[in-house]
Amino acid sequence: MNRHNFKSWFFATRPWSFPASSMPIVTTLAYLFWTGESINWGIGIWTLINIIVFHAAGNTWSDYYDFKKGVDREDTIGGMSITSGEFKPCEIKSLAIALMTVAVVSGIILVACTGLPTLYFGIAGALLTVLYPWLKYHALGDVDIFLTYSVLPILGTTYVATGEIGTSALWLALPIGLITVGILHVNNTRDIVPDKRAGIKTFAMLAGEKVSAYLYCLEVIVPFIWVAGGIAMGKFPLLSLLIIPALKPAMDNVRKVMAFLKKDAKELYGVDENTAKLQLAFSMLLTLSLFIDKLFL
Repeated sequence: MNRHNFKSWFFATRPWSFPASSMPIVTTLAYLFWTGESINWGIGIWTLINIIVFHAAGNTWSDYYDFKKGVDREDTIGGMSITSGEFKPCEIKSLAIALMTVAVVSGIILVACTGLPTLYFGIAGALLTVLYPWLKYHALGDVDIFLTYSVLPILGTTYVATGEIGTSALWLALPIGLITVGILHVNNTRDIVPDKRAGIKTFAMLAGEKVSAYLYCLEVIVPFIWVAGGIAMGKFPLLSLLIIPALKPAMDNVRKVMAFLKKDAKELYGVDENTAKLQLAFSMLLTLSLFIDKLFL
């Protein structure tokens, strides 16, 4: 095997995408705090770290699987750690297995500390992660991502942090989940041609370029509307309007996606990473509003 430093291994996990897994945990903890729940913060932070490791395992497994199936090649954007020649496929596979092992062992200890329901959440997350490549190739990747990085972590975090399976925090599922799905969706929209060449079927392929572009716009705009509606219904504090500055990067992404319809797929280069940054900005501003409202207002 070639020698790689820690930085190379770290970037092979695609860390720019980690807001997709970390923000549901962070924002859920903030929401539970805002609603007056008694929270085990140590367990909450442990869960946060574990799901990031789990996400890194999923990223590397997906890159390995996409390369082996011919989805990622030298002329495609995905799986750069392998297609660039920096890493051998077996190295990325080994990294994925190592990360998954760490996540599973940590998860088992978490189960011992919190209870059996944590195991069920963990098994569901592990299955969705392992099956993600197959589901993606059969136009179900968007559903997988919504469950894996929205519904499951929100419910799971609620349980491990409070000891009860509550559903109040599911108000966060749609806005956070839609933006995360947007990361995948714009990626698949950009890759419609190479994915078709590889013989797979993503949801973006079935929907077509025009519908996919409009759908992405909804995925990054509806979350703002949802929070505004939640404020009106008392599900979020008025201070949650702090998310408004995140509209700027959301609209920047919308403009790039709409330009794609008039030009070509190059307009979408980097929009997936920018959508992850949007997730970070949106969720952190929402989290901040919940903490400030609870502590000072």
